[in-house]
Amino acid sequence: MKRRPRRNLAIVAATAAALLRCDAVAQERCQLAPLGTVNVAAVRDGRTLMLDDGRELRLAAIEAGADGRGALQSLIAGRPLRLARLGAETDRYGRLVAFAFAGEAEQSLQAALLEQGQARVSARIGAKACADALLTTERAARAAGRGLWADPNFAPLQAENLTRLRAEKGHFALVEGKVLSVRESGATIYVNFGRRWTRDFTVTILKRQQRTFAAAGLEPKRLEGRRIRVRGWIEQRGGPIVAAEAPEQIEVID
Repeated sequence: MKRRPRRNLAIVAATAAALLRCDAVAQERCQLAPLGTVNVAAVRDGRTLMLDDGRELRLAAIEAGADGRGALQSLIAGRPLRLARLGAETDRYGRLVAFAFAGEAEQSLQAALLEQGQARVSARIGAKACADALLTTERAARAAGRGLWADPNFAPLQAENLTRLRAEKGHFALVEGKVLSVRESGATIYVNFGRRWTRDFTVTILKRQQRTFAAAGLEPKRLEGRRIRVRGWIEQRGGPIVAAEAPEQIEVID
């Protein structure tokens, strides 16, 4: 990594402290660790960049839409990027994973893409404060029908629409519905949206993660009777399933 001027270090530190722009105040700050400054050689897709030092950068915490590449190029506009990480610096494929800020912008590329409706918040963020800020931005774009949210195909799927859910197997999606029951079996908690447990939509939570969910205000057993929105990758195990591995995957709607 190239040597960073002190001025850039100060900007990165200030950005990591202020972080993701969010109009909702009085919430815990999202804390990021500065990684330095890089230059972009090419934009591969809506969340993947090739750097001039040969590394590949994946923007953390978002899933980009099909048209995200052009939006990302416009946000960068040839400027260097200041990077900051929330979790591990690289993924299992050796790719750099980080939040990125173009030039001296205080808003991350992630937040900007979400604001434009060109991305969705991913399943795993790693910190509640960071997830809350990103989800707030996504909700505003969805309510305004910006970007991909103008396409009905990107609207949250309904838990009772099993045909559509099965068609989305292997894809990232948002699913909404009313929880009918919460049951435990072995090491797994099953959040059921229908009476036919082997056919209807289900969210699974490992019992060893129950305390983590409870600490985030999402005690699984208390979800019964509530309408929730879950995000994640749809799998098929008898019926369609989303494995909830982090509390930020679940939003209580009412």
